[in-house]
Amino acid sequence: MCERCTGMGRRAFLGLAGAAVAGLAGGFIASPAHAAGGPKTELTADQALEKLKAGNARYVTDAQVCAADLSGQRHHVTAGQAPWATVISCADSRVPPELLFGGLGLGEIFVIRNAGNLIDLDVVGTVEYGAAVLGSPLVVVMGHQRCGAVAAACDTAIKNATFPGSIGQMIEPIVPSALAVKDVPGDIVTNAVKENAKRQAARLVERSPIVSGLVQSSKVKVVSAFYDLDSGKVDFAL
Repeated sequence: MCERCTGMGRRAFLGLAGAAVAGLAGGFIASPAHAAGGPKTELTADQALEKLKAGNARYVTDAQVCAADLSGQRHHVTAGQAPWATVISCADSRVPPELLFGGLGLGEIFVIRNAGNLIDLDVVGTVEYGAAVLGSPLVVVMGHQRCGAVAAACDTAIKNATFPGSIGQMIEPIVPSALAVKDVPGDIVTNAVKENAKRQAARLVERSPIVSGLVQSSKVKVVSAFYDLDSGKVDFAL
């Protein structure tokens, strides 16, 4: 998200964000057409969601979907970016969004990753940039099977486990999800992953007036999802 790539500096973005918040009551977002270095995507949130689903279906059924002309793609996106979806996923090395949604190329999805796919200040600001400036119409908060961060939160909630360094503090936002599903039938980690993804999606809308305004005006859709490591399938029906 550098000035060279977007044609927009930090001060300009902060000014845009302020204007966006002020303009929410009027039902619009002040977003200069040139801000992303080119035209924004023409896909709607629903079309973007269907495209992610179709890509994941290819990933599950076709082992060759990830072959890509990276050199050609790199040349195509040098002037700017117009991602048609934003994906917040876990930092787990087994969960690369670009690959599991069908071998997507450069410039297609705006990806934010951290342990447990958590919504913090940095993530909120990044999503706001993707939505208000780059024009990304869809935001997906995606948890995954056997998530280590969620498993740690479950151990904290159920077994009073403690973890060294910053890990314990990092997983604190996940503990309420673990407590909420501790009596639900099935695997507690899987249930907590799904619950956490839903809560983090709601947290994003709650914490961001910009995202909330875009959702209310039907310009952006925020959904949660679950990635199954065994099958490779992404389930959006949580």
